Amino acid sequence: MLDGSTGRARIAVLALLASVLVPLVAAGLRSVLWALAGIAGLALAAVGVWWTLAHTGALRALGAALSVIGPVAVLALYATFGMLGPALLSLALWVLAVTAARTALSPGHTTSEQSEQAVAEAPHHPWILMNPRSGGGKVDRFHLVEKARAAGCRVILLEGGQDVVELARQAVTEGADLLAVAGGDGTQALVAEVAARHDVPFVVVPAGTRNHFALDLGLDRDDPAAALEALTHGVELRIDLGYAADRVFVNNASFGTYASVVTDPAYRDAKARTTLRTLPGLLTGEDAPRLRARADGTYVDGLQALLVSNNPYGRAVDAAHPGRRERLDSGLLGVVCVRVGNTAQAARLVRGRRSGGLIRLSAGEVVVEADTDILPVGIDGEHVVLPSPVVCRSAPGALRVRVPRRRPHAPRVSGGAADWPRVARLALGRLPVSE
Repeated sequence: MLDGSTGRARIAVLALLASVLVPLVAAGLRSVLWALAGIAGLALAAVGVWWTLAHTGALRALGAALSVIGPVAVLALYATFGMLGPALLSLALWVLAVTAARTALSPGHTTSEQSEQAVAEAPHHPWILMNPRSGGGKVDRFHLVEKARAAGCRVILLEGGQDVVELARQAVTEGADLLAVAGGDGTQALVAEVAARHDVPFVVVPAGTRNHFALDLGLDRDDPAAALEALTHGVELRIDLGYAADRVFVNNASFGTYASVVTDPAYRDAKARTTLRTLPGLLTGEDAPRLRARADGTYVDGLQALLVSNNPYGRAVDAAHPGRRERLDSGLLGVVCVRVGNTAQAARLVRGRRSGGLIRLSAGEVVVEADTDILPVGIDGEHVVLPSPVVCRSAPGALRVRVPRRRPHAPRVSGGAADWPRVARLALGRLPVSE
């Protein structure tokens, strides 16, 4: 009987070979020309996407048209000469090959399975801070106050002008043995710092707008009340925290263009739309920021934007859609640098992480500086100003997070990009599954 990983490796190799053979059988050596036509269409689409993001007026309209016309023209060309079916089949086989290869080399454990421990008993004096304005009123809509009190929590409603950190500190002083937050990621980070400092468990209730931290913990963002199950039927994770100078972040600290976007009053209610509206001028204008960074032993300069995340994101990110982290306990910061010198570099940037305009790194410490004494920083979506240079670091395992035992959205640790030599050796039975 085949081991599951070996079977997936063999499926990956066979699917990869089939994805190459299908166009060769259908068109012979002419399949190379069809492949080049497809690449050309994707290149036009990439240029169109960049023009849409980086320009306004006629160039933006032309870019939007190109981003649609490029792939549509390729599909029409394939259909006219009878290559659409083989091309789609080849693409499907390639997707199957990559998916099978990654899962074959994946350890197949969730983040929580690596570090969680069963909770021995429920807290005696749990405390929760709720922001009734967060997420368009989710606290009231999901009856979180009543449900938290029924679970034995002392509930504090956040009002304007209150010091969140001081409220959490006072709760610990008064005997709270668990801290929780029903609100956005910025508030989560402030209370998480207090919980980590006093080594008390922390519970995340996703009552904000985006709830990226809750997403990466595997919580159900559509049902904030479900997170309260962690009080009585939960498991405990040890996860990392990120620091930008003395400020904690649970998601990321952003510099340059994104930090500027965060200052826009419209950002909180329309993050993606505000980012796209302001991005062109911020990237290519005369006042575009120029940043420098040192990530452990790697130095990069001439940057327009820099994103430092608490653990690396699993795919290329942008300011509006930062993606998802596969784990929160690697002890590393993720670093995404954006360096755009001209339109050609920008067009390569939108095609993927191998572009010279997008640099991805992992590091234990990142130092960010500019030619100014201060740096605006977006910390979990909140605008702050810090003295330059700003030292970002990871605090491995600093936070005890309590989550419900059942989390249907818990991420699985994948194997990253497919390592085809290893996949081939595994398929041939020459590689131990545990290597």
